[in-house]
Amino acid sequence: MKLATDYLQLTTCNLMKKNLTFYLLLILNTCFSQDINYAREVVQKLASPTFKGRGYVGNGDGLAAQYITKEFRSNGLHPFKNSFIQKFTTSVNTFPGVVRLNLGGETLKPGVDFLVDPGSQGVSGKFSTVRVKLPDIFDLEVLRKLLSSSQGKFIVLDPFNRKDFEKEQLKQIDDFVNFLKYHPNNIAAGSILLTRNKLTWGGSTTQNPKPTFIVKVDADAFPIDTVEVRLDQVFINKYQTQNVVGYIKGQNTDSLVVFTAHYDHLGMMGNETVFPGANDNASGIAMLMNLARQYRSNQPKYSTAFIAFGGEEIGLLGSQYFVENPLFELEKIKFLINFDLSGTGDDGIQVVNGSVYREQFDQLVELNEEYDLLPQVKIRGEACNSDHCLFYRRGVPSFFIYTLGGIQAYHDIYDKAETLPLTEFEDYFRLMVAFVEGL
Repeated sequence: MKLATDYLQLTTCNLMKKNLTFYLLLILNTCFSQDINYAREVVQKLASPTFKGRGYVGNGDGLAAQYITKEFRSNGLHPFKNSFIQKFTTSVNTFPGVVRLNLGGETLKPGVDFLVDPGSQGVSGKFSTVRVKLPDIFDLEVLRKLLSSSQGKFIVLDPFNRKDFEKEQLKQIDDFVNFLKYHPNNIAAGSILLTRNKLTWGGSTTQNPKPTFIVKVDADAFPIDTVEVRLDQVFINKYQTQNVVGYIKGQNTDSLVVFTAHYDHLGMMGNETVFPGANDNASGIAMLMNLARQYRSNQPKYSTAFIAFGGEEIGLLGSQYFVENPLFELEKIKFLINFDLSGTGDDGIQVVNGSVYREQFDQLVELNEEYDLLPQVKIRGEACNSDHCLFYRRGVPSFFIYTLGGIQAYHDIYDKAETLPLTEFEDYFRLMVAFVEGL
């Protein structure tokens, strides 16, 4: 019975592909291999503690690459050169051990109350403090006295709202913060930057001369007389990571459609605090996997490549390595679509490079309106904010698409699979298949 059903579906799909209009009328209901349960499974797997935030503590990125390779293979993809794995190396700063911070006798929770600046040096001990208020930064004589008294102490900088300061004042504040983090003449043991803003973490391929902590507070009058800290830090000069690359042969092998998404995230800050990265970007990998399933069952018009990039969060490193060491001719790419933050969609999608490739963008809008899929398809100009950028700079026609609205978890410990709604994932998928069919 299953064989008969499969034959009927395949025959129906092939007939529809001979008539584009008819195909587009029925595409939303007949020829899809989209599976929202599979998408959730992929997100839950990649964002689980097993993968350690898909960063560089405990081989989290390597475990994720192994899983993606297995899924690529089971979804019918083939490697370009005998292996799905494309290796490359990078330097990276990591915090694999204890991360503990106590301010004025109060022990803070990592990821909840504070973050470590990703380039920080390791440190351990108990220190007294020097408090710097915002007006002090604009008075060089006062600032000089404070700095001269900071040897072996932690400098604590009061929180501020950037909207409260003029451009020149902001430059002075930024210069001071950069001095605390990077300048070799800073004699302090480290710094505490107080903030009222959301805690948003990142990664670093460099190591700073001093440790810095970002601490979230509710009020300016936060008494900090002492800092007791332990920060275990390891800088790795040549860390081996990887891209995962596969393809499905299309009816037309002279051109390629390319789908990309980065699989790496921020990993772990210490041996207990994990940044799961469900929306950023397990959701994009889930879209890749569902598209692979689609074309496993329905041969695509063009040969289609799928690239899961490593190293995106620390500088678009995986995509940079790929364009410098391509596994296929970049000139053969008919169009590239990069997926990042694919897990919401309450307010539609944003299309980076939409104004650059206006004809293709208008096609997306037309299809979306015709089939009443997403709340909106929003246009944006060029921006070097994800892995599409390196291809675009090489002349490859490309979109970077991300979903809008919904949960606000981003680069924090709250970007979890259990709270990621995948609100418009199915309609987003349908729009992508219809768009590619019309290229």
